[in-house]
Amino acid sequence: MTPHIPTVRSRRRGRARPGAAAADRADGLRAARGRGRGVAALLAALSAAGLAGCSSDQPADQQATSTGNRPTSAASPSGTAAGQVTVLATGLEIPWGIAFLPDGDALVTERNSARILRVPAGGGTPTEVQQLSEVDGDGEGGLLGIAVPPTYARDQLVYVYYSTADDNRIARMRLGQPPRPIVTGIPRSGIHNGGRLAFGPDGYLYAGTGDGSARGNSQDRNSLGGKILRMTPDGHPAPGNPFGTLVWSYGHRNVQGLVFDRAGRLWASEFGQNRFDEINLIQPGKDYGWPVVEGASDDPRFAAPLVTWPTSDASPSGVTIAGSTLYVAALRGERLWEVPLDGDRTGTPHAELEGRYGRLRAVQLAPDGSLWILTSNRDGRGDPVGEDDRILRLTV
Repeated sequence: MTPHIPTVRSRRRGRARPGAAAADRADGLRAARGRGRGVAALLAALSAAGLAGCSSDQPADQQATSTGNRPTSAASPSGTAAGQVTVLATGLEIPWGIAFLPDGDALVTERNSARILRVPAGGGTPTEVQQLSEVDGDGEGGLLGIAVPPTYARDQLVYVYYSTADDNRIARMRLGQPPRPIVTGIPRSGIHNGGRLAFGPDGYLYAGTGDGSARGNSQDRNSLGGKILRMTPDGHPAPGNPFGTLVWSYGHRNVQGLVFDRAGRLWASEFGQNRFDEINLIQPGKDYGWPVVEGASDDPRFAAPLVTWPTSDASPSGVTIAGSTLYVAALRGERLWEVPLDGDRTGTPHAELEGRYGRLRAVQLAPDGSLWILTSNRDGRGDPVGEDDRILRLTV
């Protein structure tokens, strides 16, 4: 199937920072600094609802306060074509993963601080549940994904994906207690650590990993890097895995988004290097091409992506599905992509929230049917304002 390349393009232009090539190969550096200040002021005056900003990861008293082309007021919800946007929480430090408890509260991880926060269902001040001492937040590593299993009401377990000084690992834990690793040895690097966790409708845990900046890992089925893994709740290869190991699919560069649709199919977001980011429909045992190909290919050895973007428009991280629409949080693209789904086909993607809230790391369907979105403006590649980082609620 020929992948769909959206026609919506980034409207940003500007100079790259020193070292931008390396950053682009990670999770994407912004292509520019927004439109002119006068235009920004006019837009802010015309849309008095919203928030601003993104800047380098500096101490609070040194952070840029320029709003770029995003509104600055957090006083009231703001409207979009998708629905109303409300700010649920502010002042977070590089939030990364989000998962909902049965009572509607959310658990949110912070990458560098290694904290797990509990956020009330209706929004409000997050409460620190605990801080994990095992985590090494160097580079793009740290406390990443989190997942709440369907058995939580019975066993009170949650699952986390985090970096140590030597590897990335998956652990299970009861809140307030130390994590107990169930998978270790996932390649760890300053970049390309993967990190997303999701429970499938089959009750098994799936994890997206990165190649750990070593391309050969992705095609090596004996490596846990550059893969989607499928495991039992205690970390063993799940029954039916195609190679009898943890590996479910391979040939990935850096998977940071996993979600299942109503038919039980697994969709994943994939960071490209310099050409194309991807959305893939994952099938067991398939090779998704990296590093041999990036984006579409006529080579029958590789599964073709269903959606591709130029890397300036996306750097897709977290994904979720509401109804028949796939939502994709974009970092470098600074927007929320809506991708219509029709079986195993995709319609034309449409961008929402473009440039309004900065870098978007994660999006998750909440129990009430809204979308919760995490910004990532304090990760060293954005321009944070005082409210960053934030949790947004979007009605759809």
